[in-house]
Amino acid sequence: MAIFLFLLILLVPATNADWPPSPGYWPSSKFRSMSFYKGFKTLWGPQHQSLDQNALTVWLDSTTGSGFKSVRPFRSGYFGASIKLQTGYTAGVITAFYLSNSEAHPGYHDEVDIEFLGTTFGKPYTLQTNVYIRGSGDGRIIGREMKFHLWFDPTKNFHHYAILWSPKEIM
Repeated sequence: MAIFLFLLILLVPATNADWPPSPGYWPSSKFRSMSFYKGFKTLWGPQHQSLDQNALTVWLDSTTGSGFKSVRPFRSGYFGASIKLQTGYTAGVITAFYLSNSEAHPGYHDEVDIEFLGTTFGKPYTLQTNVYIRGSGDGRIIGREMKFHLWFDPTKNFHHYAILWSPKEIM
């Protein structure tokens, strides 16, 4: 089981329910959406969150950002967010959307994540995906990291990013 965690600069769901996110999956009747206050709780930075019509916006300033997590664990599902990244100099900032069971298995957890690595002026964002199994941080991690140089500017518009996790595969 994993807890769904967000550490984001901006997060707002897509406004057009018919819009299909890449890679072509969208929650169907099999998947249930949940309202923010029913399904999530703030970890830190509530002063950097704004909820409007079930769309949560979180932001970063010179003091802190914000983070939240699901209130219950999930075994599998569709986990998605529409994200618009901060413009300008963001070196040292990682905007992350991830699944982890670290609370249930501290020091020996599994993790699936999407991270946007901070950047400097004129350089593109790098999207990094990670899958870790039995991640202990002591060099015995089994996993895979992949980096992608985005072909679009993730600061201009909201783009949908998702993890589709079934009992047999992760996409």
